Amino acid sequence: MNLFTRGASPRRSAPPTAPRRPVDPTAFPSADLPDPALAALTGDWMIDPAHSRIGFSVRHALVTTVRGAFTAYRSRLYFDGRDPARSRAEIVLSTASVDTGVEQRDAHLVGRDFLNAAAYPQLRFISTAVQLAAPDVYRMTGDLTIRDATRPVVLELTYIGHVTDPFGYERAGFDGTTTIDRSEWGLTYNARLAEGGAMVSEKVRLQFDIAAIRTTTAG
Repeated sequence: MNLFTRGASPRRSAPPTAPRRPVDPTAFPSADLPDPALAALTGDWMIDPAHSRIGFSVRHALVTTVRGAFTAYRSRLYFDGRDPARSRAEIVLSTASVDTGVEQRDAHLVGRDFLNAAAYPQLRFISTAVQLAAPDVYRMTGDLTIRDATRPVVLELTYIGHVTDPFGYERAGFDGTTTIDRSEWGLTYNARLAEGGAMVSEKVRLQFDIAAIRTTTAG
């Protein structure tokens, strides 16, 4: 936040001004510090699959976007509202659970050309570092394993809010995204268009729309 003071034309008879009091640094919270209210969220959580979506989108034939999601997964999350660097996450997805809404396309994606679910039944993300990037925005670095390749990725996670639902469950919402180059994980299959472009883009956007439920009492 920028602070501005309004100047005034000097007057000859103006009395001397009193010395300014030193500014209290705690009066202006730093964007590099977490919201103190988030300390209450410290503890263990899990993703609620019924109200979450772990999906992806990819450009197809240069002119449209195909979207899909993984419908089966398990998770272990720890959020530290006092010290975000201590937060961590592990998400394991079932490769065969990919769903784009078209059975023929799904069968191709889980086949040997792409994810090869028969040989590699799981995709895994394990966080390695977390930092506060801006108010309510976290940068989570982690290792993403697809097939037999593990590469680092960086997720930008935005904290949406926190509620207690009518059944007494504490819920917290986060939206996250990252973009990967699938060829770095050995997913190089493609077909060429007559115009010279690729049928399926190598850039894949991963999207995490997460509703997390607390599983233990806050620490």
